[in-house]
Amino acid sequence: MNKDREIPVRIIYRRKGVGHGHHGGAWKVALADFMTAMFALFLVLWLVNQSSDVKSAIAGYFQDPLGRADEFGSSILPGEGAQASSARPLDPAQVIEMRRDRLQMMAEHLRERLEETPNLSEVRQFVEIELTDDGLRVQLLEDSSGVFFETGSATPSPRGQEILAMLGSELAALTYMVRIEGYTDARPYPGASAYTNWELSADRANMARRILTAHGLPAAQVSQIRGLADRELHNPADPYAASNRRITITMLLIESRAPRADTSGTGPIAGLSAP
Repeated sequence: MNKDREIPVRIIYRRKGVGHGHHGGAWKVALADFMTAMFALFLVLWLVNQSSDVKSAIAGYFQDPLGRADEFGSSILPGEGAQASSARPLDPAQVIEMRRDRLQMMAEHLRERLEETPNLSEVRQFVEIELTDDGLRVQLLEDSSGVFFETGSATPSPRGQEILAMLGSELAALTYMVRIEGYTDARPYPGASAYTNWELSADRANMARRILTAHGLPAAQVSQIRGLADRELHNPADPYAASNRRITITMLLIESRAPRADTSGTGPIAGLSAP
């Protein structure tokens, strides 16, 4: 063979590159911590921009997450740098403030219901909802044609029945006591019968109670039914004004339930055992 024509065989050795070792799952833990921190940051920023009602509701949840404050009459209050491990009774000022916040939220909710319900939005101008020293007061004011009750009668109109039914279902969400009052204007009741404005105002208040309790408000929460005739006018400048004829439903701030007998003289203030 011709050695000049032979092709030499070259053997090439290639060194394989050393790959990076496996990093494990440490990066996943770090990413999870970062995402948790970012979520907490955005949550705090969101809370800062909320209204006082929302803040109060969130604070109430963390103080009573199981919703059992009405059962035990106490709440978990923040301690020094950490949450207290045992339940401690709320003082009267804290209870009243929590109730006021809840009644304020209920007032806003009722206003929204009136706006959202087509039939009730038409009579919104005759409904006054406000938070007073006594509690949440809802007034149903009449006009010359009779909005909520037939003129001179304790028979409710269709709109009166509808709004009272709505109030009964909504107010049942809170356990506070309710006072119902009826009023008239200063015009004497027509006719020579013994039936007067006193009977008319009381009968209208009692009719309102029947509708409220028939649509969700527990009967045990009704503390008083009062007929005041023309003794407390809504428009004192005009005793004969139609707006003086009204029904007032007040969810009381102080009494959340019927007071229990306490002969020792050292028991809690009536109605302040739970928010």
